Amino acid sequence: MPKRLLLLTILILGFASLEAQEKQLDRADKKYSDYSFRPAIDIYQRVLEKGYVSPELLKKLGNSYYFNADYEKAGEVYKRLFEEYPEEMGTDYVFRYAQTLKTLGDYQASNKMMARFEDMAGDDSRIAAYQDDYLAKIEENSGRYDIEPFPYNSKYSDFAATFYKKGLIFSSDRDTGNLARYRHTWNAKDFLDLYKVDADSVSQGKVVKLEGDVNTRLHESTSVITKDGGTMYFTRNNFLDGKKYKDQEGITRLKIYSATNMDGEWTNITELPFNSDSYSVAHPVLSPDEKTLYFVSDMPGSHGESDIFMTKIIGDGTYGPIINLGKNINTQARETFPFITSDGVLYFSSDGHPGLGGLDVFATKIAFGYDEPITNVGKPVNSPYDDFAFVIDEETKRGYFSSNRPGGLGEDDIYAFQETEPLKLDCLQDVTGTVRDRISNEVLVGATVKIIDEENNEVSSTITDSEGNYVLELDCSKGNFVRALMEGYVPSEEYLPKSYGKPRIVDFYLERDVVTGGFGDDLAKLLQLSTIYFDLNKYNIRPDAEVEIQKVIVAMEKYPSLKIKVNSHTDSRGNDDYNMWLSQKRAESTVNYMISKGISPDRLKGEGFGESRLVNECGNGVPCSREKHQMNRRSEFIILE
Repeated sequence: MPKRLLLLTILILGFASLEAQEKQLDRADKKYSDYSFRPAIDIYQRVLEKGYVSPELLKKLGNSYYFNADYEKAGEVYKRLFEEYPEEMGTDYVFRYAQTLKTLGDYQASNKMMARFEDMAGDDSRIAAYQDDYLAKIEENSGRYDIEPFPYNSKYSDFAATFYKKGLIFSSDRDTGNLARYRHTWNAKDFLDLYKVDADSVSQGKVVKLEGDVNTRLHESTSVITKDGGTMYFTRNNFLDGKKYKDQEGITRLKIYSATNMDGEWTNITELPFNSDSYSVAHPVLSPDEKTLYFVSDMPGSHGESDIFMTKIIGDGTYGPIINLGKNINTQARETFPFITSDGVLYFSSDGHPGLGGLDVFATKIAFGYDEPITNVGKPVNSPYDDFAFVIDEETKRGYFSSNRPGGLGEDDIYAFQETEPLKLDCLQDVTGTVRDRISNEVLVGATVKIIDEENNEVSSTITDSEGNYVLELDCSKGNFVRALMEGYVPSEEYLPKSYGKPRIVDFYLERDVVTGGFGDDLAKLLQLSTIYFDLNKYNIRPDAEVEIQKVIVAMEKYPSLKIKVNSHTDSRGNDDYNMWLSQKRAESTVNYMISKGISPDRLKGEGFGESRLVNECGNGVPCSREKHQMNRRSEFIILE
């Protein structure tokens, strides 16, 4: 064959081979974009084995393995991507590689990759949590569960158990039968249905499908049922009335539906109004009072790949605004499979919070908000693999979770557990307040406020600011004393029992240990009282004066030996005799008021001084303002004994 013809033949064959590979890659990319990761893996792997490699191929192949929980293969591909195309390793790929290494037990390499992620990602919410010694914290909560395999697991996928009557409802793809042609495109497994066991006489000791219209030829999974057994919320592919719906990219999304129990059969399937054809909504769970529905979605406004949201159940098929639980709970990775206990603890799975690898189960208190610390529940519930769909009965402390860890019967298995020790949830509570003088109500600046634990150890302390205010934080997982102290005052404290962390306001009103005054001192000044004023030509007790006199009464009740003399005065207007009479009436009026409130007459005296003891320059004939004249119309409380 002529050399020119041979070269042309080689080029044609090369182009044909290249074109064939490109077609295969196009087909794989289409499967990848449809979340058909298993078929995509087969194609990408064949192309890679033939020597065609690119950063995009490695990224998609690595992600396909990662999202199918094949972490060993994902690690191999991400490693090659990192070594051959380090400049192509964006933050998400570095994070997934770090997670994969952690799942494989290589914590040292994982930490190095997380350090690289920190350098690249800046303020990514996944960084801060990994800066602490998270493995030590996980160990603190480990060893509190006795686990055993669910006796009804199959060689297929079984997961997402939920309590129903005295038994369970769970998801499974065990019934392959004639449904094998309806493949679940996420992992190429057969479509899931909802099953029950030990829930009634029909399912006693055996696994049976739910009766009614819930199960279809597509996916049904993750359900929750109201306490009265009348309503179920469940996850299903976008399929209703025999029709399957897709988004603009051809993807069949997940939606939440409700169903009604009619004579043991689930019917009246209704799509919830906040579903969408363009994003997924899944994994419903109810709050303890069943007035709030929590769920998972990748809807616009999500912080990560999937977030946990909530909405109020208004009734008649209507719901309140959709609210994201916020960045404390939701990271830039996956948060999914929520469950809420009767005492307000949210359990959920995440690969964004610090864990052992894959999805880990976490817990946080949400009774008063979504800002409490997030706690990893520890081993053996959590493992280097995907651990999810955690549920627990708070009375019996028995529950279930799902995992794809080695040693199970199928791809995913359900495990039963018994909690042997309570979960040590981190709990921080803000305590604020003001410290005041009990009698005068004046704020006490520089008072000391301490947190004392139940063993009488001082935990923390602060001093009040210029307005008498303080701010402290305590561990609300146990009881604490909040104690206020100031020189010259009797200390006071309040006990705060363990709680769910709702902020508390604790104000203190301290009593003086002694009245630090003697004969001739003005008690009003010692107690920092406002001056007792009178209206022009009047001797009745004004409302503002009544408040201040009450403080004097409290002081006399506190110190039974205290005797005082009420000195009353007028301004310079009017003649001297009239002013002397008016001031005497003011003194008598003040004394009589105090007697009417229970103070013994033999502890009180009263005397009027007219205009003879002015406090300013406003004497006869001197022009003064109304305010200056009022300063002279006053009563004083002079200590006699």
